[in-house]
Amino acid sequence: MLNRSIKSLLAAALCVFALPSFAALNILACEPEWGALAQELGGDKVSVYNATNAFQDPHHVQAKPSLLVRARNADLVVCTGSQLEIGWLPILQQQAGNPKIQAGQPGYFEAAQFVHMLEVPSSVDRSLGDVHPGGNPHIQTDPRNIGLVAAGLAKRLAEVDPANGAYYQARYKAFAARWNAAILNWDKEAAPLKGMNIVVHHKAFAYLENWLGLHEVAALEPKPGVEPTSTHLSEVLAELQRQPAKAVIRAAYSNGRGSEWLAQRAKIPALVLPFTVGGSERAKDLFGLYDDTVQQLLSALK
Repeated sequence: MLNRSIKSLLAAALCVFALPSFAALNILACEPEWGALAQELGGDKVSVYNATNAFQDPHHVQAKPSLLVRARNADLVVCTGSQLEIGWLPILQQQAGNPKIQAGQPGYFEAAQFVHMLEVPSSVDRSLGDVHPGGNPHIQTDPRNIGLVAAGLAKRLAEVDPANGAYYQARYKAFAARWNAAILNWDKEAAPLKGMNIVVHHKAFAYLENWLGLHEVAALEPKPGVEPTSTHLSEVLAELQRQPAKAVIRAAYSNGRGSEWLAQRAKIPALVLPFTVGGSERAKDLFGLYDDTVQQLLSALK
């Protein structure tokens, strides 16, 4: 009798630990910027895991077993979309066996659906390089896009977790107020950058250029996703004789050999922009991401 009572008490205790009164919404973010945004909006109601970091090319990620486990337990997957993750995310969705995160379900969120896409090709052919049919997917380089995505993500959080819907909406309103004020400040600081000529490593900065009025005179990659050859680099250097640039820029994950080669010969700075949260010491959150980006670009004017 005593043994049965002890066993009953143990079973009850295990149930208490196995079923906590509060369970965070599990979010798998494909890129760090969306993980940071989900944390801003979700606060202590969410548990966020980033599938990639700032020093990984988001086009080329391995669908590792550790990511599969995260996908299997996710309530919500937050990704860029526009086929940025086409090489790895569908594998996770297929093998995870989690119906909540499949395309078309509330548990699958694509940020690109909430912004105006740039560089949408009229046709797609693999001979053109890594071209995305839905448009350039690197939408996070314009902070105005973050604001648009935030509104959509707050609504989606409330949809998948209606019990905390009011909480998510309140956090969104507070974030939006801070974010809009920060954009006004960045716009003011970055005013001298308008019309500045730049060279890019990968065509990943279309939204940054559109936001700040930068002028891209050349790209180091002869085709998107194709590493620069010595011949192409020489052609870019010749182009800079006709159209001088103030800087050559690349994302934190990009190989620096080409940009350093060009910078040395063209006598312009090679800037490593954070590109996403965690891409530099200063870019520890979304606000720091754009603080650092603007300040680095301004440094090229000195």
